Amino acid sequence: MNEKEKSCCAAGHKVKWYSNKTLIVASILTFLCLLSYILPALVPFRSALFMYLGRIWWAILLGLALGGVIDRFIPREYVSHILSKPKKRTILYSVILGFFMSACSHGILALSMELHKKGASNPAVVAFLLASPWANFPLTIMLLGFFGLKALFIVFSAIIIAIITGLIFQLLQAKNLIETNKNTAAVEKDFSVSRDLRSRFSSYRFTPSQAAEDARGILKGAFSLADMVLWWILIGMGLASLAAAYIPQSIFQNYMGPTLLGLGVTLVVATILEVCSEGTAPLAFEIYRQTHAFGNAFVFLMAGVVTDYTEIGLLWHNVGRRVAIWLPIIAVPQVVALGILANMIF
Repeated sequence: MNEKEKSCCAAGHKVKWYSNKTLIVASILTFLCLLSYILPALVPFRSALFMYLGRIWWAILLGLALGGVIDRFIPREYVSHILSKPKKRTILYSVILGFFMSACSHGILALSMELHKKGASNPAVVAFLLASPWANFPLTIMLLGFFGLKALFIVFSAIIIAIITGLIFQLLQAKNLIETNKNTAAVEKDFSVSRDLRSRFSSYRFTPSQAAEDARGILKGAFSLADMVLWWILIGMGLASLAAAYIPQSIFQNYMGPTLLGLGVTLVVATILEVCSEGTAPLAFEIYRQTHAFGNAFVFLMAGVVTDYTEIGLLWHNVGRRVAIWLPIIAVPQVVALGILANMIF
């Protein structure tokens, strides 16, 4: 496709604003909220949706902003060099990177998709996606506040699941059972990130015009990322709001005890209600407070990440269908096994 054709396609894309998925989903949610002022039956849905929006809007914006910064300042060669090699340390790097991220699960979705765009391998993206929501430093502090030292079981278990799942995904990729990332850039063997970074830093000149150009680049990257992930996040919030509004609270109290049935029910509820790690942590503590089943609280936290329809949908649409299918198959048994162990220990 030549430049003229590209410009025509871009122009055509701008004209068809009405086909924008984010706009369509946002319009449906807005319509239901407005309709709730006429139909009282929709008031609980509106309240739940506003509650979720209040909890995660900042995390989404933070994730998009950090994604824009990565898009502007982090060359694809860096990510491809560090996070694309089929080596065990690649998974470890992904988990370490996840520990330093401070966005919640849906902010991490945006960041993980940006890493994928920059060339990170699919196993590295999955490991980052699993480790970040519960093994990052700010959430570790929050969990310690809720659960005390028991929270360390959640954090270390999240890290273990992320590493094991990432390594299994590397095996699947080696056997061509999952998709490979076509965004990965070819990097010379003697390429050095530190050397290239020093070269770029020494040649960078901070001027008003350069600052304006950088700001435009960050915004462009953030909007591009939002177009990719935001509609999935809105779908997830809408479904979670329906569940929060219309599923009786007695289900939580009567069917989420420290049994296999309780773990199964917890798994299903976590799949439906997972919206934000900061918002999910108090719910998990409430489950623990009412049932005294620490393993169920752990399953509620972790299963919300590995079975979340928003996350699965994003992987299916942007990373690969087989990656999306394999994620719950590999991760859910680990979550359930560790949940059973937690109920036995605590």
